[in-house]
Amino acid sequence: MASDYGKDPLLSYNRYLKVPELLRLQETLSDPVSHDELLFIVIHQTYELWFKQILHEIDATIKWLNEGRSFRVNHSLRAVTGIEKVLVSQIHILESMAQIGFLEFRDKLNPASGFQSMQFRELEFVSGQKDEKILENFRDDDFAYKRLSERYVEPSLADAFWAMLERQGFKASDREQRVVSIVEILTHPEKHGDLFLMQDLLIEHDENISLWRYHHVLMVERMLGMKRGTGGSEGVGYLMTTLTKKFFPELWEARTHLKVDQLP
Repeated sequence: MASDYGKDPLLSYNRYLKVPELLRLQETLSDPVSHDELLFIVIHQTYELWFKQILHEIDATIKWLNEGRSFRVNHSLRAVTGIEKVLVSQIHILESMAQIGFLEFRDKLNPASGFQSMQFRELEFVSGQKDEKILENFRDDDFAYKRLSERYVEPSLADAFWAMLERQGFKASDREQRVVSIVEILTHPEKHGDLFLMQDLLIEHDENISLWRYHHVLMVERMLGMKRGTGGSEGVGYLMTTLTKKFFPELWEARTHLKVDQLP
């Protein structure tokens, strides 16, 4: 009822968003407390919240794809790519830490590592980049292993996209057919307007994650040089190996085969 609007005496901004509980979640490990450790925690907790929202949007996108609702697909994908642009820019806030200040608390993080971000691995799996070795690295974490195992066997965003194309009359059962279908969409954008926007948003999602990986590499090297990662990885050396990963390789390859003489 309109007359009841705003009359809940128990509801407030702080209660709704659980601000008191939120502010208690930043627990530092350094003693005496390093000035920059709070920033490090806040940045990474913020990343995890954004990952949660991205997963929420991608799960919705898969549902819309299965239902053939192109407008809703593109709407959710715009949210995904918008958040990812924030993630790319946000990483450079870590560069405001003094390098020596970071080292004051970095050793306290062992053996924790960004490699163990369950939600980022979920993002990779749900987008179509599934790696059994990464899944096995979480076997000792019951909560994470259960979630990642479910993501591993469920149809991905890539699966749902190619299935939707097939329902709309395109051939997409193998990589070659998918490339040909994307070339057709790129060649006739007005004829396939929704699909043109969709594949463009999907490749932007792919590009944004690649940009995030690249900026992460640069940030780590700027802060730590070639030191090993806290989880035992090669640090920058390992991160460099992730830069060529793609969720939708067919979308990228199709650009190579696009020619002017194919235009209507």
